[in-house]
Amino acid sequence: MQHTDILIVGAGHAGAQAAAALRQNKFSGSIAIVGEETELPYERPPLSKEYLLGRKTFDNILLRPAGFWTSHEIQMLLGHRVVGVDAAEHHVTTSAGLALTYGVMIWATGGAPRRLPCAGGELCGVHSVRNRMDVDRMTSELADTRNVVVIGGGYIGLEAAAVLVQLGKLVTIVEVQDRVLARVAGQCLSDFYAREHRSRGVDVRLGTGVDRLVGNGARVTGVALSDGTVLPAEMVIVGIGIQPAVEPLRAAGLPETNGVEVDEFCRSVLPDVFAIGDCAAHVNKYSAQSLPIRLESVQNANDQAKVVARFIAGERASYDAVPWFWSDQYDLKLQTVGLSGGHDSVVVRGDPAQGSFSVVYLKQGRVLALDCVNAVRDYVQGKALIQQRAEPDVAALSDPAVKLKSLLPSGAIAQAKD
Repeated sequence: MQHTDILIVGAGHAGAQAAAALRQNKFSGSIAIVGEETELPYERPPLSKEYLLGRKTFDNILLRPAGFWTSHEIQMLLGHRVVGVDAAEHHVTTSAGLALTYGVMIWATGGAPRRLPCAGGELCGVHSVRNRMDVDRMTSELADTRNVVVIGGGYIGLEAAAVLVQLGKLVTIVEVQDRVLARVAGQCLSDFYAREHRSRGVDVRLGTGVDRLVGNGARVTGVALSDGTVLPAEMVIVGIGIQPAVEPLRAAGLPETNGVEVDEFCRSVLPDVFAIGDCAAHVNKYSAQSLPIRLESVQNANDQAKVVARFIAGERASYDAVPWFWSDQYDLKLQTVGLSGGHDSVVVRGDPAQGSFSVVYLKQGRVLALDCVNAVRDYVQGKALIQQRAEPDVAALSDPAVKLKSLLPSGAIAQAKD
């Protein structure tokens, strides 16, 4: 039975960054990464953008060159999925029959795409956008595809729709909520992106559910909606969120919650088990809500990985980063900083019709978050407003000619960059 001092389960952004950060923090013990895919760690955001569009090759999106893992003595156990965990004995087993013991385990598995809760989800031509294999399958079918239905109006669905319509496909987005981005953004941003997609030729259908997928036996041919409409489709993309991949930890005694609940050091309740990335739920100091939340972002994955590495190396570093996200669609760069959940008012800076504006979310006058579309300066300076819990004058806040850094509390202006 193989032993490793640090066992990292998951070879995505979080797991790869944890291994690299351990070495950067002078950890000299053995490190092994167990990854379900056979590829070396790679970037996930480009999958629904540049990689699907063909502007980046797989080599372009590798997180580190292949030689990095060897030179830093990080063992890559690829093509293995952890299926059993004995937390008391510090022992895991994988789907390929490998048995490992560990001193500390870092759980960084992310999540699996949610499946459609209706008939037809198993048909060929139905895809998610979670890993390289997903996108490679989609790409191989594009030549024979004219009609694409995207189910789900979140970031993944919108990004995929933007790419596919640029590739000449007839694209329809189906969203059961009454607006796109309903889970992560306010009405103004939702309306803006729905208009933009429609102006580029995407058919956006809101407040409409999916009854079933129809096929000709093995392959999808259409999507039957709850209103009785049947949309033709040679390809269906499902983007309705992820389910945290934590089943082996549940069987090992982890409580039933939304992912793995962790403290400020990313420790779970299981002995010597940390959790980071998409599957980790934590109480975030910049959230207006006190319940643990999961953040599905590269920023969260990387920052939590660094916290764990520093903690293992002997420094009691805690996670207190301001969350940030981004999305590229067409010529629109959306940059979000902070968490807008629980806001009670909204201020819009600039004119959405001009394609450059920011939406500022506040609660009781305090800035919680900003959504910035082609407005990089607002994004950079807005972070300081959130960190300083600023309560700016609303009239000045709504004026795009007023620099956000000028609205910081006295003595805090130096923290905001141009």
